[in-house]
Amino acid sequence: MEQAVVTLVIAALSGLGVMNARLHNRISALDRRTDQIELRIAENYVAKADLSEAMDRFEAHMLRIENKLDKIIFK
Repeated sequence: MEQAVVTLVIAALSGLGVMNARLHNRISALDRRTDQIELRIAENYVAKADLSEAMDRFEAHMLRIENKLDKIIFK
C-alpha cells in the first residue's frame, strides 16, 4: 500500500513538474513573440534615419531663425 502511495505521489509530482515546465516554455515563447512585435512596430513607426534627417532639418530651421533674431537685435 505504501509503495503505491509513494509511486502515485512521485507520478503526480512529475506530472506537475512537466506541466509547469510546459507552461513556462509557452509563456517565454509568447514573451519573445510580443517583444518581436513591439520591435517591429517601433521600427516601422519611425525609422532612425528618418528621425535623424527630420531633426537635422529642424535644427537648420532653428539656426536660421536664431540668426534672423540676432540680426534684428543687433540693428
